[in-house]
Amino acid sequence: MNSEHPAAAGGFPAARPRRLRTTPAMRRMVAEHRVHPADLILPVFVRDGISEPVPVSSMPGVVQHTRETLKKTAAEAVRAGVGAIMIYGVPKEEDKDAVGSCGTDPDGILQVALRDVRSEVGDDLVVMSDLCLDETTDHGHCGVLDADGRVDNDATLERYAQMACVQAEAGAHVLGPSGMMDGQIGHVRRALDEAGHLDVSMFAYTAKYSSAFYGPFREAVGSSLKGDRRTYQQDPANSRESLRELSLDLAEGADMVMVKPGLPYLDVLRDFADRVDVPLGAYHISGEYSMVEAAAQNGWIDRDAAMLETLTSFKRAGADLILTYWALEAAGKL
Repeated sequence: MNSEHPAAAGGFPAARPRRLRTTPAMRRMVAEHRVHPADLILPVFVRDGISEPVPVSSMPGVVQHTRETLKKTAAEAVRAGVGAIMIYGVPKEEDKDAVGSCGTDPDGILQVALRDVRSEVGDDLVVMSDLCLDETTDHGHCGVLDADGRVDNDATLERYAQMACVQAEAGAHVLGPSGMMDGQIGHVRRALDEAGHLDVSMFAYTAKYSSAFYGPFREAVGSSLKGDRRTYQQDPANSRESLRELSLDLAEGADMVMVKPGLPYLDVLRDFADRVDVPLGAYHISGEYSMVEAAAQNGWIDRDAAMLETLTSFKRAGADLILTYWALEAAGKL
């Protein structure tokens, strides 16, 4: 009787990949992709005129901050080793107008919050600011409108340039132009450089799709949107188009580039990763976050496991940086 092992005798399985999955320590040792707290960017909302944080009902665990609670959160992010914070300002409804004036007012909520956070954390945390008009306009679009009610691309670029300089002066290390206007990166870069803000970086929302998953975010920023953004955000059916946007943003001077949303566009993220030599980000957006939170609240999934699996998927697809509302919590678990 032949007692030789079947694999040695030409039997199968000759290869046993399961050997490298036998224990948690083994799996940890051979893991191909890891998420580090410094990879994470925490999006936060700060609302003008409130004395207590206001929960966002469609985003369990997320609030609209007061200026004071925002400073505390920024300090907590430093302690947790989180890489950056991305600030969105939520003005009073009566302060909104057709051109988003409070977006260029040095005393507008976003600019005040930027100064607050920089005074709290200095350079210990990368402080990013959203560069867009949608939170500040009474029509909720990302740009100014022409006489026919359409978003005027080139007039919007002028507003972005003004916003960029005001945000830079308020202390932002990084600006995130998110409006998907043609030429926005180059136009803003020139304005920053001419104003002497040579060291302020640009994190381009390069592939920002017109997505159904933005719903909870619009509650968080108190959106006044009328209509939709399909004439300037990308069509979900298109991927080659994103590569054209990528080449344009890089040529115009983007320091970092982003794909938004995250999970439905991992293929686009992988395409970018194969082509870029600048840091690449993925934005795990509100709807993606809220789906996991809602399923977990119903006991349908393991929340912590789903959270870490989701973040790992972005790293596996090629992201260097991940914008996620889980940043603080995930940093603690990592």
